[in-house]
Amino acid sequence: MIDVVQRLGIDYYFQDEIELILRRQYSIFFTDGDRYNDLQEVALRFRLLRQQGYYVSPDVFNRFRNKEGEFKQNVSEDINGLMSLYEASQLSIGGEDVLDEAGHFSATHLANYDLAGVVEHLLLHPYRKSLSPAKNFFHGNFQGNEYIWILDLEELANMDFKLVQSLHQKEIVQISSWWRELGLAKKLEFAREQPVKWYVWSMACFTDPNLSWQRIELTKPISFVYIIDDIFDVYGALDALTLFTEAINRWDLGDIDQLPEYMKICFKALNDITNEIRNKVYKEHGYNPVHSLRKAWGSLCNAFLIEAKWFASGHLPKAEEYLKNGIVSSGVHLVLVHIFFLLGHGITNETVQLIDSNPLIVSSVAPILRIWDDLGSAKDENQGGKDGSSIYYYMMEHRDLTAEDAHKHAMDKISDAWKRLNKECLSPNPFSASFTRASLNSARMVPLMYSYDDSQRLPSLEEYIKSSLFDNLPTQGVY
Repeated sequence: MIDVVQRLGIDYYFQDEIELILRRQYSIFFTDGDRYNDLQEVALRFRLLRQQGYYVSPDVFNRFRNKEGEFKQNVSEDINGLMSLYEASQLSIGGEDVLDEAGHFSATHLANYDLAGVVEHLLLHPYRKSLSPAKNFFHGNFQGNEYIWILDLEELANMDFKLVQSLHQKEIVQISSWWRELGLAKKLEFAREQPVKWYVWSMACFTDPNLSWQRIELTKPISFVYIIDDIFDVYGALDALTLFTEAINRWDLGDIDQLPEYMKICFKALNDITNEIRNKVYKEHGYNPVHSLRKAWGSLCNAFLIEAKWFASGHLPKAEEYLKNGIVSSGVHLVLVHIFFLLGHGITNETVQLIDSNPLIVSSVAPILRIWDDLGSAKDENQGGKDGSSIYYYMMEHRDLTAEDAHKHAMDKISDAWKRLNKECLSPNPFSASFTRASLNSARMVPLMYSYDDSQRLPSLEEYIKSSLFDNLPTQGVY
């Protein structure tokens, strides 16, 4: 039942109940171990506990392995057990060979099954690593009178969906109005105009309907990440970019006369939204975050400038050097800094210093985004940019490798980043559960945002926006 309410996206109604049940389950497990022989149940309990932040040893799966350490043959015949095992394997925190083998074993044998697309959907979109809709999961997965309760939960989910969709549509109207009044689309002709796409990031990070003003405010700095990225990647000359970066680091509006007019406009607008967010955070949470916000913008522009200098000089960085800088230029740290203060949970001198320093929970999300963006070397709509690619630089270092080898290396890097993120999400965690959830959801959103097709479109994102926000209304051009 916990699994179902989470997949239906209505778990925020039952947070206290879920925590009480799983705390009891963990206490039982910690005292007596997992004595169940049903793989589906063992794997589901393992995954739910780890998702909740409880560490459970992967040794619970040893009873399903033979003396040679291989999974037993009868396991391959248990379709529900295999599906649950594959989902559980996505919670690995690294150095857990049992879970690595579980993922490989279950994926290999699941490939032999076809249950109306359920297995294919599971392998492509495991729950831990995606925000894909749950509808395929429920097709034929619950049968019999003992699951009659699912109809009530589905009814609640449908009612909730309509209410939340209406709220999100109203928020999009506010964001679109803000964007029009800002007037940057007219003043900066090169700037992308994608308020719905920017908002979808906020919608994914802040899933609780009660976080309405936070979603609206977060969309504003996200829009400027895209705009400033375009300035560095497409439009600006190196000398002007250097002056702009220096101005951002000083954050002095009285000293921008030497900047080109479009950079002045951008900086002034950025200053306005930063001050607006500062005032809102101070009013709601009693803390002034302006130093951290300005510092994060400076770090982002510093990273953008490094990439611009590489391109201008013809320098080919090592893949790891590019990726280290790309962790910052991805914009993930800047966005999560804003999320931290907009939530306002657990703000102390220690946690502020920690969030300012790009902690592991942040630096684990960033390479997931950076490498997904690099895969396929896709360019976003109207860009003819100067972006590098960790895949390209890796192949330059290893010229004997094929494109398939480089792709596998990239996917392995993403997998390793996910393992680090999974570890950071376990308790004890210096950050609040809401911040941890937002960080996790930003990583889960990445495949939707960067899975380009051969026409350089984003079909998965298009479907997600249609199903989440507009039903069957046309959405062409909003992303």
